[in-house]
Amino acid sequence: MNTKRLRWIFLALILLSLLLASQATGSEDAKGDKTVIYVLRIEGTITEGTSLEVEEGLREAEEMGVEAVLVELNTPGGLVGSTLKITEAILNSELPVITYVTPKGAIAASAGSFILVSGNIAAMAPGTTTGAAMPVEIGMEGRKPADEKTIKFYAGHVESIAASRGRNATQAKRFVTENDVLNENTALERGIIDLIAEDETELLNKVDGMTVKIGTENRTLATKNASLYIKEKSVRSYLLETLSNPQIAFILLMVGMYGLIFGFMSPGTYVPEMIGAICLVLSLYGMGLFEVNMFGVLLIIIAVILFIAEALTPTFGILTTGGAVCLIIGALILPKEPFLFNPQSEWFEGFLLTIIGVVVATAVFFFFAIGAVLKVRKIRAKVGAEELIGKVTRAETEINEEKGTIKIRGEIWNARTLDEEKIKEREKVEIVDREGLTLIVKRKEID
Repeated sequence: MNTKRLRWIFLALILLSLLLASQATGSEDAKGDKTVIYVLRIEGTITEGTSLEVEEGLREAEEMGVEAVLVELNTPGGLVGSTLKITEAILNSELPVITYVTPKGAIAASAGSFILVSGNIAAMAPGTTTGAAMPVEIGMEGRKPADEKTIKFYAGHVESIAASRGRNATQAKRFVTENDVLNENTALERGIIDLIAEDETELLNKVDGMTVKIGTENRTLATKNASLYIKEKSVRSYLLETLSNPQIAFILLMVGMYGLIFGFMSPGTYVPEMIGAICLVLSLYGMGLFEVNMFGVLLIIIAVILFIAEALTPTFGILTTGGAVCLIIGALILPKEPFLFNPQSEWFEGFLLTIIGVVVATAVFFFFAIGAVLKVRKIRAKVGAEELIGKVTRAETEINEEKGTIKIRGEIWNARTLDEEKIKEREKVEIVDREGLTLIVKRKEID
């Protein structure tokens, strides 16, 4: 009887488990049936990390089978190469992509305007702006427009992107050639965007029912009451975003070079060499993520050599001045590729201040600190028994010109005298020289 009851209880538990499992599956299916919008946020400077984030996000969104991807923009611009990778990924996406400048007061300047016009549907929130996409370069004169050939190329490229999405290609081209800047109302009037929306909810309500072309297929969006899935940045994206910033790459390069130099000058600790090697590898990797002017790298190396030469052979600041000039020029021309940045972007001021700060700190350090360290290092070091010369102790045994012993610092040393002098046991002696492992001593006269 008890056995039968146990069987019934066991069977009931199995049925209950199956019922709960079916309910859980049903709830997951219901969740899967709910419309989902995948949200990618592009904020701040656009670097290689940003392009990686967008590419990975679009792939993940396709695997999830979401209704559409919403790319939210608030950026002053960034690297040309990274921007082109982002627009290419959006144009080739198998899902509808909605580009949206948000929140109120946000901008999609320069590189951001390229991304804005590449979406299947483009929108802006009230109080936002876009445009000012003329490529610029950094040089001794500061920032300046890129050469005419480069401007024409990117003008034609953004014109092609806009035309492929049915937007005002002429106006898109003027973003590059004339640095046009548009607010949301003017952008809508001139056919750069499709709508203005206060927030995400209004945007999805307005987009609902719109038809977009994905490849050769027309797809009608069903976005009303959709839930938002916001992608969080991966550690890898954060790392690449940091390393591919020319400002960070320059700092890591300088720290890496100085770390190796200080490590070689003061061997034995291994800490400066280790830190220097790590920073140097990271800087080289970061500079590999954007086009680098090798002449700029060469000038930076020459600057470091001049700083070291100043420390080794002081020239009262002549070599330090030359090194500072080379370092400034090298850092300014280090990034070779043109930038797509808002002309009023604070990034340029930050980059210039970083360069000046590093140059001043380096010049001061090499001019004063390294010189002082090397002067100390030039003083002959006293090691071993030489350090004991001048010390006073007592004779452990009788000491003559042939043999004897003394005890100093807890160690027994062989000792002898000069000129047939004899010193009795326990008499005070002064160490005056050494021969190999034997100390030369004399009687310490009482003052």
